[in-house]
Amino acid sequence: MPMSGAVWLLLGSLYFIVPLYATLRFSLEGGPTTALSLDAYRQVLDDPQFRHTLWVSAQLALETTALSLALMVPTVFWVHLRLPRARRAVEFLTILPIVVPPIALVVGLLDLYGGAPEWFVGTPKILVASYVVLSFPFMYRALDAGMAAIDVRTLTEAAQSLGARWPLVMWRVILPNVRAAALAGAFLTVAIVMGEFTIASLLLFNTFPVYINLVGQATAYPAAALTIISFAITWVAMGALLLVGRGRVRGAAVGVGR
Repeated sequence: MPMSGAVWLLLGSLYFIVPLYATLRFSLEGGPTTALSLDAYRQVLDDPQFRHTLWVSAQLALETTALSLALMVPTVFWVHLRLPRARRAVEFLTILPIVVPPIALVVGLLDLYGGAPEWFVGTPKILVASYVVLSFPFMYRALDAGMAAIDVRTLTEAAQSLGARWPLVMWRVILPNVRAAALAGAFLTVAIVMGEFTIASLLLFNTFPVYINLVGQATAYPAAALTIISFAITWVAMGALLLVGRGRVRGAAVGVGR
């Protein structure tokens, strides 16, 4: 690696590591004495709301990721295979969630789902619909890059010539070839859901980011400890998702070989 590249890599690493270290150091200073202690972490872990809100956000992340992949993989595949001229229009549509303010998105969703059953509107399920919209730009571009790196038409025609139907083509041919892109989109979706505060707060749902905000308004040291815990949970969740994705891809490859 050139010296200039190493310098920029070091500066970029410090940009992320230094604030994280400062937060970790501050969270360990919350004990009754001047020595470093884990009292702030014990206080957070003993709070029932911590476990409840974390479980709610984890469920939302899994449901949002699954629904986003189910919607976007066939969409991106079809755009590359049959509708290449519509690619620009689809890209424009997927950018809209970034442009539209969250409060406008919330008002639009409430108006759209105003007549929906209470089991949907009155529960965090409505957040899944919101988060799927928020994840569109990231999921689409990750999958679009993955689809552009393979010959979608040749793979599809080869699979169909062997008698494969569309579901089998998607599951056994296309998805294994874009697994890295799908995992990248899943990582971004999980990170978005685990850190999204505005929509959940406006819809009056007590998710993990809302809980972090409430703790930050009340106490300082537990808020710093909670920040470190949420950072670690997010990375562990993405690592587990990576392992699960690789395991499923290997199982599919074995099935195809057989």
